Amino acid sequence: MSSKSGSSKLSGKLLIGLITSVCSSGFLLFGYDQGVMSGVVVSDIWLKQMGNPSDLMVGTITALYDVGAAAGAISAAFTAEPLGRKRTLILGSLILCIGSIIMSASYERIQFMVSRVITGVGIGYITSVTPVYQSEISSTAQRGWQVCCQLTTMLFGLMLAYWINYGFSFHDNSSQWRFPLAFQCLFAIYIISMTAFLPDTPRWLMRHDPTSDRGVTVLAKLRDKPPSDGVVQRETNAILDAISLESKVEGTWSDLFKSNGVAANKRFYLALGIQFMQQMTGINIVTYYAPTLYQNSLGMSSQESLFLGCFTQLWYVLASFLTWYTIDRVGRRRLFIINAIGMCLVLVVEAICVENGSTGASIVAVVMVFMFEAFFTWGWMAGVWVYAPEVLPLNIRAKGAALAAAADFLGNFLVVEVTPVGIANIGWKFYLVWAVLNLVNATIVWAVYPETGGLQLEHVDRLFIDSGSSSDYPIKKNKLQWSVVGKSIAAVKLAKTKGDAEYSDGSDESIKSRRGADHIEDPAK
Repeated sequence: MSSKSGSSKLSGKLLIGLITSVCSSGFLLFGYDQGVMSGVVVSDIWLKQMGNPSDLMVGTITALYDVGAAAGAISAAFTAEPLGRKRTLILGSLILCIGSIIMSASYERIQFMVSRVITGVGIGYITSVTPVYQSEISSTAQRGWQVCCQLTTMLFGLMLAYWINYGFSFHDNSSQWRFPLAFQCLFAIYIISMTAFLPDTPRWLMRHDPTSDRGVTVLAKLRDKPPSDGVVQRETNAILDAISLESKVEGTWSDLFKSNGVAANKRFYLALGIQFMQQMTGINIVTYYAPTLYQNSLGMSSQESLFLGCFTQLWYVLASFLTWYTIDRVGRRRLFIINAIGMCLVLVVEAICVENGSTGASIVAVVMVFMFEAFFTWGWMAGVWVYAPEVLPLNIRAKGAALAAAADFLGNFLVVEVTPVGIANIGWKFYLVWAVLNLVNATIVWAVYPETGGLQLEHVDRLFIDSGSSSDYPIKKNKLQWSVVGKSIAAVKLAKTKGDAEYSDGSDESIKSRRGADHIEDPAK
C-alpha cells in the first residue's frame, strides 16, 4: 500500500478525479443497497425462502441495514480521526464485502438479518468518511459540485439495482435475488484497490503529522502547483490557522457539546439536524418501496411495478444533474427551503390522487412520485451531505460528521420500518404526514441554518466566533432568525461580489466562480 501521501505519479485533476471516483463509488454502494431491496422484498422466491414474513417483519429486515449503518457511523466517529480518511474508507469497504457475501448466500431469515446489519456497518463507515474526504481535498469553488458527483453516482447505483432486479425477476430460481445482492461487491473491490494509491487529506495530515511536510506536499499535488506557490501557501496558512484555533481544546467527545469559542456544540446540532431532517422528507418511501407503493396504492402487478420503478430511478439520476449547476450558485439554504416546500405540495397532491383512486388520478399520482424525487434531489440529496462537514469545525469534523450520518441512518430506519404498515393501514393519509414534516423542515432551515456555500471551510469558523460582532456584516436583524444566519448570507455576498481574499481559497477556479456567481440573498426576502 502507498504511503499516507499517496502515489507520487498522481497529481492535479487526475488525482482529484480518482479521489472523487472512489468517494462516488462509496455512495454508489449506498444507493445500490437501498435500491436492491426494493426488488428483493417483492420476490415470491425470496419471501418463501424467508418463511413468508409479515409486512412488519419485511420492514424490519429491510431497516436492519440502517441499524447497522448507524452503528458503523458511530464506530467511525471513534476511528476515523486516528485512522485517517483513506484507511477508514478501505475498512468500511471490506466490512461491506463480507456482509454482501453472507447476505447473498443466506438460506434462512436470521442469517439474512445478521448480514443486513454487517452490510450496514460497512456502509456506515463509508458514508461517514466520504463527504469529509471529498470536502477536505476540494477547492472552495469545486466543493459543492464534486460532492454532487458522489450523490448522482449514488442515484446511479439505486437505478442500477432497480434494473438488475427487473432483469433477474424473469429468473424462476434463487438467482432472482442472490445475484443482485452479491453484485455490489464489485464496487467495494474497486474502492479498496484504488484507495490504496491515494493520499489522505492535507487537513488530516497537517493535524496529525505536523512535523512533516506531507500535508503541504499533498495540497500542492491536489492544486497541481509547487509547494512554494502563493495559492498553496495561502491555503496552507488558512488550514494551520484553523488547526491552531481549534486545537486549543483537543477534539474529544465532550467537545461535541462545548462551544470552545466557535459554537462547536451548536454546529454539531446543526449537522445532526440536517441529516435527520433529510429522512423526514420521506424520500425512502420511494427509494425502498417504489414497487410496493405502485402495487399497493395504484394496483399494479409485481413486474409492472418493478418496470415503472426502473424509470422512476432513471429520472432520479437525470434530475440530479441540475444540482451540479445550482448547488454552488444558488447556495445550500435556498435549495433546502424551496425544495422542502415543493415536496410538501407534491405529497398533498399525491394523497388526494391516491384517495381518489380513478385511472386519471393514478396517472397524476405517478407523475407526483417523479416530481417528489426531482424536488428532493434538487435540494436535499447532495446539499445535506455537503453541509455537515462544511458547518463542523475541524477538531470535531470526523466525529461530528460520523454521528450526523448515524442520525441520517436512524431516521432512515424509522421511515423504512413504518412505511409498509403505514401504507397498508392509513393509505393516502400517510402521505400527508410527510407533507407536514417537509413544511417543518423548511421552517427550521429558514430560522437557524446559516449559509456555508462559497466560504472556505476554515473561514466558516469566523461566523460562529463568540467575540464576533454581527456589525461586521451589513445585515438586517430578524427576531425569528438566529443572527448567524444573517451573518452567513452577508459573508457569502462579500466573498462572491467583492472577491474578498479572506473568504476564498485564492484558486483560479474560485476567482472564476466569484466573477460569474449569482447574487445570493436570503430566500425569505
